[in-house]
Amino acid sequence: MTFSSLGLHPDLLAVLDSLDYNTPTPVQQAAIPEVLAGHDVMAGAQTGTGKTAAFALPLIQHLITTELSPRAIQVLVLTPTRELAQQVHQSFVKYSAGLGINTVVAYGGASINPQIEALNAGCDILVATPGRLLELAFKSLIDLNQIKTLVLDEADRMLDMGFIIDIKRILKQLPQSHQTLFFSATFNDEVFALSKTLLNQPKLIEVAERNATASQIEQRFYEVNNPQKAALTAYLIGAKNWRQVLIFTRTKQAVDELCKELEKDGISAAPVHGDKSQGARERGLEAFKTNQVRALVATDVAARGLDIEQLQCVINYELPYNAEDYIHRVGRTGRAGHAGLAVSLVSAKEKYLLEDIEKLTGEHFMLQWEPGFEPHLTAPEPTSNTKRKPSKKSLRAKALGQHDGPKRKSARSRRR
Repeated sequence: MTFSSLGLHPDLLAVLDSLDYNTPTPVQQAAIPEVLAGHDVMAGAQTGTGKTAAFALPLIQHLITTELSPRAIQVLVLTPTRELAQQVHQSFVKYSAGLGINTVVAYGGASINPQIEALNAGCDILVATPGRLLELAFKSLIDLNQIKTLVLDEADRMLDMGFIIDIKRILKQLPQSHQTLFFSATFNDEVFALSKTLLNQPKLIEVAERNATASQIEQRFYEVNNPQKAALTAYLIGAKNWRQVLIFTRTKQAVDELCKELEKDGISAAPVHGDKSQGARERGLEAFKTNQVRALVATDVAARGLDIEQLQCVINYELPYNAEDYIHRVGRTGRAGHAGLAVSLVSAKEKYLLEDIEKLTGEHFMLQWEPGFEPHLTAPEPTSNTKRKPSKKSLRAKALGQHDGPKRKSARSRRR
């Protein structure tokens, strides 16, 4: 099958030809005709399979084949993170080159003034994070009354990050009749529940087994004691001569600490997490993409939105509290049909997280030992009978910086 057989416009086909896009991926083959037909779509496909083009190409075609209202936003794409917003924006710009389509990106953590200037210059497609979009809307800097299509990219991640209230506020500002598209690599029960309230008789597209990792990704799991993880990480990078490694931790503190340890071992590393300014994050990503640093250490803020061609290896320094995040983490490698490697370091206290991943993916993973880093199985695990074990949800919220902390007790002294 070719892109021309999907009913795309000749001008759009010429752009794809200049990009050497020859054969549509399965998700593109399935989704493009449905989006062109104006249907609501709920599409799931493994990361690296061309999901962005699957909705961007038909939406661009809608714009170049209809008369546009001046200064009216026609397409709104919501993403959970700044990095993903930037990536999606770049894709729209690339696919619409020379076609007279104006695409603007808006996200928090950066000055709002350049984004306002870009919007005032004309915007057909707006790619935004929910928080910055609401800020623009509440200040009456944008008008969403003429939106024709709403895209929720990585809808499950937005729900995980607590954006459901923001999404409902945004929906109130959209016209009642509009096309809605859900695209993600993983679908959980919350996403399906949300889809029933937002989508109108959607076309469900699943081009592979739900919540599965890409078949071209080799997955290795090393059992190791937690204090040995940093040394094992440095050893694997050096011994295997990995030149470009993306490493995921659960917390911002762990990112900074691991970067310091890697630098001590002569491995250049850049940190990316929510406490870093947008400029610092962009510089870190650029240094990694251009091989100025060997390792990029990040929280799950970077799990979606990073598109690094032929990324060699992903390391899960810590397993995520949410099993779906594992799929998105390892999906940063093995993209566009290339082979990839995903390495996970598993301590004794993380085995329950591994079980969650196995349950989600339907796979069974064998733990292996690296000589010289064998775990000390007789080492006792710290226990406490006085405190309730925190839930995975609360642990994950704390790791993402969404934890409000325990309620303070009254300052008044108790009567004796």
